[in-house]
Amino acid sequence: MRLKHTLGALVLALVGATGAAQAQDLKFGALYPFSGGLALLGDESYRGFELAVEARNGTGGLLGKKIQIIKGDAVDATQAVGTARKLTSVENVQAIFGSYASPIAFAATQISELAGVPYFELGAISDPITERGYKYVFRTNPTAKNFATRSVDAIKDVIAPGLNVKPGDLRIAIIHEDGLYGTTVAKYQTEAAKQAGLNIVETLPYSAKAVDLSSLILRLKGAKVDVVLQTSYQNDTVLFFRQIKEAGFSPKAVIGAGGGYSTQDTVNAAGADNMHGVFDIDFTQYLTNEAGAPGIKSFVEAYKKKYGTEPRSGHSLANFTGANIFFDVIARAGSMDKDKIRAAVLATDVAVGTTPSGWGAKFDESGQNTRGLPSVMQWLDGKLTTVYPKEAAVATPLVGTVGK
Repeated sequence: MRLKHTLGALVLALVGATGAAQAQDLKFGALYPFSGGLALLGDESYRGFELAVEARNGTGGLLGKKIQIIKGDAVDATQAVGTARKLTSVENVQAIFGSYASPIAFAATQISELAGVPYFELGAISDPITERGYKYVFRTNPTAKNFATRSVDAIKDVIAPGLNVKPGDLRIAIIHEDGLYGTTVAKYQTEAAKQAGLNIVETLPYSAKAVDLSSLILRLKGAKVDVVLQTSYQNDTVLFFRQIKEAGFSPKAVIGAGGGYSTQDTVNAAGADNMHGVFDIDFTQYLTNEAGAPGIKSFVEAYKKKYGTEPRSGHSLANFTGANIFFDVIARAGSMDKDKIRAAVLATDVAVGTTPSGWGAKFDESGQNTRGLPSVMQWLDGKLTTVYPKEAAVATPLVGTVGK
């Protein structure tokens, strides 16, 4: 009996010591869509955050502690609310990082703000996420307005000159999935195009769950559209390219806005030949000039070592860069106190061209980074390659060709 009591005491002591050690960790929630239709880019986004955590833990952690990741799955806004509540009230995380999809981020941040838990957004682009007067919601990545402005830049500075025409002479259509993501980007594209004097001949929303876009494509064909701007997820991107081929619709240029346009899986499903020459406005991709994105090669090497493949999109790099910016913020704050973190966020001043994504960091009062801008990429021979702006480009844009 004495032996049993001794062993029991040892076990309890060991469990207590382990629990105490875990209590000393910084508990950060990672809220992403790990399942469902958004899981591919949700997981790709998480990989960048995971690499940032492992790198930071490998150099001693943060605030003298190791970072412990508590994963939370959210496939939609409803689940995001429940997951955020669990992370803040049951898991008692000290901050939440996420979350790729705008509806998920919009919903989850309402819960974190009420709980007084800092929420660090690394990938969702809808502008309203940081336009509600919240004090503890911060975002490093570009917004829908940035994407829209860049798509208009691409028409003016890349496509029109490449076709040797005036930008205003091109017939442009805006098509988009009708959720928060697509609607927000399309709204800003319409505004930016109007300011630039561009000719928008069609604006067509559709459901991201659509299984047939043939009637939409026939309208584009009938309107003699030269340039298509599409904001979409993976499935509707693939559907669009399959059906424009079937319909014999050949625009002079197609410009996607991130999401479904940025992954190798999309191109594999739609066909590399079908998407050859297609443009994508998106987060920095790994085929980018390192002169303007120092550390990007090291990131790719670390990614390949851990996951056995090249990055599937720029979302992992965006999350890696954003997480490190916020880790540095926390280190300067000296604690996880939410008001000290906010003060440190607003005092952040990182120059453009000094991070692996090429972004800088300067936050306005809303918590939005004003130095995170998307690039213009193009699918060339099955590789998403940066072609604009010039300082980031690694190839000359191919204009006037969609598909081989």
